[in-house]
Amino acid sequence: MLRKMLSLLLIVYCSVSWSEPAAIIDHQSIFHPVVGQKGMVSSQEALATQVGLDILRQGGNAVDSAVAVGFALAVTLPKAGNLGGGGFMLLHLAEEQKTIAIDYREMAPLAASRDMFIASDGNVNTDLARKSFRSAGVPGTVAGLLHALGKYGTMTPAEVIAPAIKLADQGFVLSHELADELKSRRNQLSRSKAGKAIFFKADGSAYKAGERFVQKDLAWSLKQIAKHGSKAFYEGAIAKKIVKDSKRNGGIITKEDMANYVVKEREPVRSNYRNVEVVSMPPPSSGGIHVIQMLNILENYDLAAMGHNSSDYLHVLAESMKYAYADRSEYLGDPDFVDVPLTLLSDKAYGKRLAERINPNQARPSDEIKPGADIPYESHDTTHYSIADSHGNVVSNTYTLNFSYGSGIVVAGAGFLLNNEMDDFSAKPGSPNAFGLLGGSANAIEARKRPLSSMTPTLVFKDGHPYLVVGSPGGSKIINVVLQQILNVVDHGMNIAEASSVPRIHHQWYPDVLNVERGISPDTLKLLEHKGHALEQTRVLGSTQSIMIDNNLLYGASDPRRPGAKTLAH
Repeated sequence: MLRKMLSLLLIVYCSVSWSEPAAIIDHQSIFHPVVGQKGMVSSQEALATQVGLDILRQGGNAVDSAVAVGFALAVTLPKAGNLGGGGFMLLHLAEEQKTIAIDYREMAPLAASRDMFIASDGNVNTDLARKSFRSAGVPGTVAGLLHALGKYGTMTPAEVIAPAIKLADQGFVLSHELADELKSRRNQLSRSKAGKAIFFKADGSAYKAGERFVQKDLAWSLKQIAKHGSKAFYEGAIAKKIVKDSKRNGGIITKEDMANYVVKEREPVRSNYRNVEVVSMPPPSSGGIHVIQMLNILENYDLAAMGHNSSDYLHVLAESMKYAYADRSEYLGDPDFVDVPLTLLSDKAYGKRLAERINPNQARPSDEIKPGADIPYESHDTTHYSIADSHGNVVSNTYTLNFSYGSGIVVAGAGFLLNNEMDDFSAKPGSPNAFGLLGGSANAIEARKRPLSSMTPTLVFKDGHPYLVVGSPGGSKIINVVLQQILNVVDHGMNIAEASSVPRIHHQWYPDVLNVERGISPDTLKLLEHKGHALEQTRVLGSTQSIMIDNNLLYGASDPRRPGAKTLAH
């Protein structure tokens, strides 16, 4: 009897032990996201991330936080954060169930003309297009951020700009990364006396890591904006400094250009993919429509069954990229000046026809894919940040100076760098630029026109609610970085940290080269070469700052590819 009872207890014990958790927690991924419930900020610089989180903790919404981060990055991330540049903001308001695309891209001055950078020999004067006062478009950042704040935020300009003022006025401790960058950019940052005085010591020596970096002129500009709003920048004391310095140095930005700058609210581009809806930035951003176009191609394949970063998977990705970037060349520009066929490019049937052109065993040469090329160069040092608040509001924002540190020219007395976005136009349509890329007339220089961009702030919805908030810097590579971030989550089931960390690829049609990051299997690379791809190992692709929202929890991750980024939650 005792033996039977012991046997029965043993059976019961064994059955219970199988249903209980294992003795050791088994994490399925090497990478793990930051987790929060009340709010989250993910940006490329830790001090700015903290500023955004503090605004949320004070009761501000996602827009308040986004504007605060934007101004803070102008202080702490001078290579891309800015007052003198422009960008795009995509925001979703939970209560109204409304998604808004805010275009605050720079505008060409009234005196801008199609051939303004063409030298007497008929070639593009690249110094004039990239390193002079003439290379600057009318900045849109201040107008864009304050437009969003005034219409969709809950706090005042003084409240959200106060942290940036403090960082500029009292300074912050230089990281090794920023100290090294400033030292390495001596020539660029010394193009103006104002820049040399700010970014280097009085004796000309470079600041060192651990030293405090103070920017008094920038603090003055921020105080003017906090007190007088956009008028300070576009009509008041700051505008006067910009116009005066431009005139003195051969620039073409006038008082009228500054006063006439306008922010545009545009209808986002959107499409369904698998079980989600993708909503992104419309032109003059080329990113959103081409992410959708590539997803329309790729939904015709079982990507999950192919396996992440297998040769078959990377092959169809690369081929879809070629077709999208080919269309980018012909059709994309400022929609206020050219007709962009958004309906055609986002059509599911068109995506299926392109998919049918892809040979699963052989890469198609770019020369066989039409039309001609127009992929204007953008710096890798654009910056992106993502924000979510406790009310379900989210913001995806990408802005830039174009090149790292823009033109390198600081406005005298104002303390901020000017963009060189005029170089994002096609300076000489039909001829190769310095990067071997051809230009098209849709993106030719015209007065008050906005240059084409690859910036791709994007939101992904599941069951009608925000699911992913994504974006990245990376110039022409941004579009493909955002695409792969979406695929990693939706098709391959990765958490947001893993999706941000795995190796990426990039193909932009011309040159006919498939860029690959380190970490992809050598065997896979050999198979891709066998399919006809010309491979080139590249620098890191992008720097995503992403948030996933699932089961009332926020999961965030800063891309490990660049130091200094930070995601924080509460």
